[in-house]
Amino acid sequence: MVEAILWDNDGVLVDTERLFFQSTRETLARAGVELTLEQFLDLSMRQGRSTFDLVAECGWNPQRIAALKKERDTAYADILRNETRIMAGIPEALRALQSRARMAVVTSSQREHFEVMHASTRLTGFFEFVLAREDFNRTKPHPEPYLLALRRLGLAPERCIAIEDSERGLAAARAAGLRCLVIPNEITCACNFDGATAVLQSAAQVPETLETL
Repeated sequence: MVEAILWDNDGVLVDTERLFFQSTRETLARAGVELTLEQFLDLSMRQGRSTFDLVAECGWNPQRIAALKKERDTAYADILRNETRIMAGIPEALRALQSRARMAVVTSSQREHFEVMHASTRLTGFFEFVLAREDFNRTKPHPEPYLLALRRLGLAPERCIAIEDSERGLAAARAAGLRCLVIPNEITCACNFDGATAVLQSAAQVPETLETL
């Protein structure tokens, strides 16, 4: 029986992975670095590394990189205010599950960006708590974010499940001892999700899938 569901945010609850890629690619281009989707998937969505490592490899010092990241963060927040969309099937799935399990969000997004994304989604009321990037030292694919969530819930991993869209998210969940449902999106659909409990086409399949676990 699943007592708690730990939802990833970007690409699962809201359609923001493409927006993050877009703002990062445009920022790096101004620094003379052409970021490809393949690089983004490998560095960010698989390894959990910063794509700004590519700028460091060009000899930029930490101060210049920090300033460039701030530019990206500001541009990303501006895009989010106008273009954030809820992923298909999410409101219906959350309503169906709210009386069946505790729910929380475990995201690598900065809390500021999370709050901008959800300023008008009306989704946050479904969740007991939200863990954002500032709440942990090591981000996905390290298990720390999920281990922290389990401590907050007071539950063993076998009584919970994670819902992710990326390889790094799946790796983090599995390293924390969690089962994991994966819902790929247009950015992550070509990734390798070996080890997932199930790979679903949309969030609409989550309630019925959980009934079989």
